[in-house]
Amino acid sequence: MIRRATPKPNREALTRQRVLHAAVELADTGGLDTLSMRKLGEAVGVEAMSLYNHVANKEDLLDGMVDLVFGEVDLPTPGEDWRAAMRQRAVSMRLALSRHRWAIGLMESRSAPGPATLRHHDAVLGCLRQGGFSLALTAHAVSVLDSYIYGFALQEKNLPFDTPEETAELAGAIMGRFGDGEYPYLAEIATAHVMRPGYAYGDEFEFGLDLILDGLQRAAG
Repeated sequence: MIRRATPKPNREALTRQRVLHAAVELADTGGLDTLSMRKLGEAVGVEAMSLYNHVANKEDLLDGMVDLVFGEVDLPTPGEDWRAAMRQRAVSMRLALSRHRWAIGLMESRSAPGPATLRHHDAVLGCLRQGGFSLALTAHAVSVLDSYIYGFALQEKNLPFDTPEETAELAGAIMGRFGDGEYPYLAEIATAHVMRPGYAYGDEFEFGLDLILDGLQRAAG
C-alpha cells in the first residue's frame, strides 16, 4: 500500500513587509531592547538567518520600521490649507508615536530613509511652500513643529503616570511630603488643575500646537 504524503499547511509567504510589521509589533510590546533577529524569526516562523533575505541588517530593519510609522501619519493633500494640514499632521504624528513609543528619537535619525518617510517630508514642505511660506520660513516652521511634536511625545512617554487617576494619586503623594504653604504655586496647580477629575496631560498638546501655528501665521503674513 502506497502512503500519500500529508499535505503541508499553507504558510503565508515571508516578505519584507511581513518582517517589518512583525518587528514593529515586537517593539510595541517590549521595546527595541527586546527586539532580536532570533525573536523576530520566531514571530514569523523562520530561522533568523532567513530574515536576511528581506532585511540587510539591523539598521535596515530599523529603517523599514520607522518608515512604517511615517506611513501612519496623515499627510497634507494638494491645495489644502497649510494651517489645518499642519495641525492634523501634528496630531496624527503624536498619536502614531503614542502607539509606537520605541520610535521616539528615531524618526529623524535614519540615514537611509524609506519611501513613506521621503513622501511625508516632501508633502509637508510642499504644503508650506504652496501656502506662501518662503524657503527660509518653511525650514523654520518644520524645525519648530517637529521639535515640539517629538519633545512632547518624549516627555509624555517618560511621565510616571498614564491615567487621570494615577496623575491625581501621584500629585497627592508629592504634596503630602511638604508642609502647608511650603510650595504654594505647586500646591495651587496640583489641587486646582492636575487633580481635577478628567485631567490628562496629553490635552496640553493642542494648546501649545495652536500657539506655534499662530506664530507661524503671523510670520507668514
